[in-house]
Amino acid sequence: MDGRNHSVVSEFVFLGLTRSWAIQLLLLVFSCVLYVASMTGNVLVVFFVTIDPHLHSPMYLLLASLSFIDLGACSATSPKMIYDVFRKRKVISFGGCIAQIFFIHVIGGMEMVLLITMAFDRYVAICKPLHYLTIMSPRMCVLFLAAAWALGIIHSLFQLAFIVNLPFCGPNVLDSFYCDLPRLALSDAVLTPFLNPVIYINSGFLCVGSFFILLISYIFILFTVWKHSSGGSSKALSTLSAHITVVFFFFGPTMFIYT
Repeated sequence: MDGRNHSVVSEFVFLGLTRSWAIQLLLLVFSCVLYVASMTGNVLVVFFVTIDPHLHSPMYLLLASLSFIDLGACSATSPKMIYDVFRKRKVISFGGCIAQIFFIHVIGGMEMVLLITMAFDRYVAICKPLHYLTIMSPRMCVLFLAAAWALGIIHSLFQLAFIVNLPFCGPNVLDSFYCDLPRLALSDAVLTPFLNPVIYINSGFLCVGSFFILLISYIFILFTVWKHSSGGSSKALSTLSAHITVVFFFFGPTMFIYT
């Protein structure tokens, strides 16, 4: 390698968020409450949309699909983080680290496609209401969901294809509480200068591209709503405000991490 004492990495050690026991206790309580609330809320959304025939419309089916994906998003890293809070040595195996990266990027890619699909659904419902049932047919919804799964898996496999066979050597300490490509790229365990550009081009293009598509679609929708001053416009705006809030909560941290 470079003459230093390196050994092949078989596990990674997390530094975690803090070494203070008081803050760790606070994080444990907060994380457990948030995890249980997230899982419960998403399970209830999926359950009620599934059993209630009145909710079998494209908007609610897409919402249930988003909640189903969020169940995976909640479980990809949170249980391990909660388990590690009071562990002195927070470790994860090499295979476990790769699995976390895979599921994080599959779920992230799927969620971006679903958010774009939900924005398109609202665009058709508000801007082309007479053609809504024709455009957002059950077949179209299935195609959108299949595209979400396909893009998420392809994106994740593309990321992993560049790192799974790389030489992981040397210090295996990650200043984080979960595995992701930016953390691996910043560590000394990965001996390659090509990982950073691959990460930022792939994830950055998908994230920023999706965000701008959503931004443009919401501008079109808001412009259409602004032109109509009927009572339905307030209902449309309330729906859009929920969508836009979710988009910013999702894309804000994601773009912060990769920037």
